[in-house]
Amino acid sequence: MKQILIYPVGATDACAYAGAYLEQAGLPLTDHPSPEVTHVLLDVPSFAPDGSLRDGGSLPMVLERLPSELAVIGGKLKHPALSGHTVLDLLRDADYLARNAAITAECALRIAGSLLPTILPDTPTLVIGWGRIGKCLAKLLSAQGCPVTIAARNPADRAMAAALGWNAVDIPEIPEILPDIRLLFNTAPAPVLDARILDKYRKCVKIDLASIPGLEGCDIIYARGLPGQYAPESSGKLIAETILRHLKEGTL
Repeated sequence: MKQILIYPVGATDACAYAGAYLEQAGLPLTDHPSPEVTHVLLDVPSFAPDGSLRDGGSLPMVLERLPSELAVIGGKLKHPALSGHTVLDLLRDADYLARNAAITAECALRIAGSLLPTILPDTPTLVIGWGRIGKCLAKLLSAQGCPVTIAARNPADRAMAAALGWNAVDIPEIPEILPDIRLLFNTAPAPVLDARILDKYRKCVKIDLASIPGLEGCDIIYARGLPGQYAPESSGKLIAETILRHLKEGTL
């Protein structure tokens, strides 16, 4: 492995934990820019909506104090200042995304448990979407005895969910089963249910995990970026392990 010096500039707890795990693995870190820096570690995701870094700083100002040949690690790394740099976008790494989905599902259950007046075996639950997070939620809920229904548009997804033992419905069928649902997770990044439908069911805990909200109503809990908020150490460990894997593979 080539000589490495990592400069963590992220402002989140997850980034701090990632740095600590990298140091435990024997990689040197620095808290200031220098000519010896080989890798910059940003937050995941790295940018605010206005294009600035999550802490309000400027990526060009960070990079101008560092060597021109440098690898940048973060998430959603679409920025003109990164042209010519080696980039590791963790939010495009399949292994990272799968494991992050599992952490997200764990955090989502933590939120739900704090709001429900019932235990999970007494809580009929609807999971909308059959992507990474939806699959992880279904597995965790079922392991705790929760009766789970999966809603998905794709017939192949419904068939697979049914084959694995869950009740499966199409999206247009959701209003028919909502009267019995006490916990609803949306993972589909598209409009699914509006307030006209959902506001009838005040006893149902509704949590929207999608990057583009799919639920509308007066009591929706919009929960994005859960790993960094509820499990920053686990999130940081995953970031560090992904970096170490890429370094070992020679892709970073």
